[in-house]
Amino acid sequence: MIASWFRKVWFRLVTPVFCLSVFATLSLGSQAVAASPDASSEASATPMNVVVLYADDWRHDTLGVAGNPVVQTPTLDALAGEGMRFTENCVTTSICGVSRACLFTGQWMSSHGCDGFKPFETPWEQTYPGVLRDSGYHVGHVGKWHNGKFPGENYDFGRSYYGRHWFKMPDGSKVHVTQRNENDAMEFLGNRPKEQPFCLTVAFFATHAEDGNPQQFLPQPESMHLYQDVEIPVPANATDESFHRLPEFVANDGNEGRNRYHWRFDTPEKYQIMMKNYYRLATEVDSTCGKILKTLEEQGVLDNTLVIFTTDNGYYHAEHGLADKWYPHQESIRVPLIIRDPRMPADKHGSTNDDFTLSVDLAPTILNAVGAEVPESMQGRDMATLYDVKDASQAKWRDEFFYEHPTIRDKNFIPKSEALVRKDWKYFYWPEFDREQLFRISDDPHEENDLINDPAHAKQLAEMRARFKELKREAASKSNGGS
Repeated sequence: MIASWFRKVWFRLVTPVFCLSVFATLSLGSQAVAASPDASSEASATPMNVVVLYADDWRHDTLGVAGNPVVQTPTLDALAGEGMRFTENCVTTSICGVSRACLFTGQWMSSHGCDGFKPFETPWEQTYPGVLRDSGYHVGHVGKWHNGKFPGENYDFGRSYYGRHWFKMPDGSKVHVTQRNENDAMEFLGNRPKEQPFCLTVAFFATHAEDGNPQQFLPQPESMHLYQDVEIPVPANATDESFHRLPEFVANDGNEGRNRYHWRFDTPEKYQIMMKNYYRLATEVDSTCGKILKTLEEQGVLDNTLVIFTTDNGYYHAEHGLADKWYPHQESIRVPLIIRDPRMPADKHGSTNDDFTLSVDLAPTILNAVGAEVPESMQGRDMATLYDVKDASQAKWRDEFFYEHPTIRDKNFIPKSEALVRKDWKYFYWPEFDREQLFRISDDPHEENDLINDPAHAKQLAEMRARFKELKREAASKSNGGS
C-alpha cells in the first residue's frame, strides 16, 4: 500500500490531473483484488469517493424494504435494490456518543475510551476521516458530532449542530435540522474541488427526539399529511407485564428508559402522535438522502462512490415498557445497514446478508474500498468479503460479538450493561448489580423468558460465561490507539 504521507504529498503538491492518474494506478494496484467486472469504467479509472448517510435513533426495521408496513422510505428502499442490505447489523454500544466514536475509529468502546459523549482517545490519524484526509481526500462532516468539541480543523468542510429540530439562522429565518443537513451537504457537493476524491459524512439528528420538548418529535409542516389515516401497530410486549419481567433496577420509574416511555408512549393517543411524528422525521431523512444521491448522479460520480446508510443505535418503540435505547435487547442494538459499492457484482444488487456485521466494521470497510491503509488499531473487518469483492474463504465471518454500554449519570439512571450476542442465544451481564440473564433468541425473539436459573441450560450458561470474558478482553485490546 502507498503510505498515507506519500499520497498526501502527491495530492497537495502535484498538479491535479496528473496526481489523480498516479493515485488511481497505485491505489488500484494496492487493493487485494481487482475491481468487479460489473463496475463502471469510470470507477476503475479514478479513486472512489465515500458518502456515509448516518441517521439517529433508528432501528433495523424502520424501513419499508425491511418489512415495516407503515414507514415510507422509498429512497433507502431503492438504495437497497442497488446494493446489499445487512439484516443482522448491530452496534457494539447503543448510545449516540459512544457509537459515533466506534464508527470513526473502528474500535469497541473499551479501546477508543469514549464512555459517554467526550472525545475518543484514539489519535485522529487512526480514524477513517483522518486517514482519508491524509490520503488527499476532500473530507466533510455535516450535522451531529457528540464527541466533545467538534474538531473542525481536521475537516476541509465541517458543520456541527444537533439537539433541536428547528434552528434560528443568522438571517432570522428558521430551518429544520434535516433541511439544514441537506443544505450543508449540497454546499459541500457543489463546492468540492473536482480534481480530488471526497468523503462526506452526513450525520442526521433525526429521528432523535428533542429532549425536554413535550412534543419530542417535530417534523416539518409539509410532512404532517403523512400517516394521518394510519393506525400505528403497538408492539405485543409494550406492556406492564413485560416491563416487570425486567430486572428490578431497570423496572422502576427512576430508570431513564421508563421515564422516557412516560414522555412518549404511556397512553394510546400519545403513542399514535409520537410514532407518526417519528416516522415523518424518518421519511424526511429519506427524502434528503434521495436529493444527495440525485446530486451525485447529476455530477457523474454516483457510480464511483461508496454509499453507506446506517444509524447510531436502535430504539424501543415501547417494547418492554421502555423508550430510547442503551440496553442489549434486539430493539436497541440492531440497526439498518445498506451498502452500495461500485465494485459489488451485479448479482448481489438487491440482496440481503444475515451475518453479524457491526458498527466497528464500517471504518475498515471504507478504507479498504478506496485502497487506503487501515490502521492496526481498527478492530472491525472489511465487509466487502460478504459481497464477493474479496475472497470469502480467507477467514470465517463472526457468529457472535461482545456488546458493552457504560453507566450514564449513575446506576439507577442508566446502568452499565454487557452481553454476548449470538443468533440463537444471548447472555446479559449487569456489572453494577452482578446480575446475569440468559435468553434463547431462536425461541424467544422478544427476550421475555429469562433462563438464567433453569438447570437445563447450565452447560450453555457456563460456556457463554467463559466466552463472554474472552471477548470482553479482546474488546479492550487496542486501547488508546495502541496495537
